Amino acid sequence: MSYPDARYFGDAGEASGILRAADTPPDLRMYAPGADPRGTDVHYLSTGGSTNGAFGLYRWEMGPRPGGAGAHFHRTITESFYVLSGTVQLYNGKQWADGNPGDFLHVPEGGVHGFRNESGAPVSMLILFTPGAPREAYFEELAEIVSTGRKLTDEEWTDLYLRHDQYMVP
Repeated sequence: MSYPDARYFGDAGEASGILRAADTPPDLRMYAPGADPRGTDVHYLSTGGSTNGAFGLYRWEMGPRPGGAGAHFHRTITESFYVLSGTVQLYNGKQWADGNPGDFLHVPEGGVHGFRNESGAPVSMLILFTPGAPREAYFEELAEIVSTGRKLTDEEWTDLYLRHDQYMVP
């Protein structure tokens, strides 16, 4: 394995870092109407757009009510999970296991995976996608569905997933 081809060709480097304070409000909230007000908050730490397509990193803060993503895979991106707090169920394609603070799951392209919070307590984790696909559009569409209580047909769910490189596994 070797380093990738150079992407910066300046002589002295540049001041281009972006600091995001820990207390920055979430970029997206997924709260179902009439449900526990503590739904899911999503923080766009670095998007594919802000990293020139290198990666997307999100802090995912789930409230205590059950929720998450069922078994699925992606054809074009890897997905990794790092548990910050709480206990979240992580699926590695073979079994569901408790993910606790400090636990990490990496899933390459085509790897079946999922996550869910069934603990009854809040969970916080980092989700990393490589390369940096435009996952924000998918998250925002999900948030709109959740917040309005809109019901999708099986065909509409399939269309949503396919537009966002997400293939569900029974």
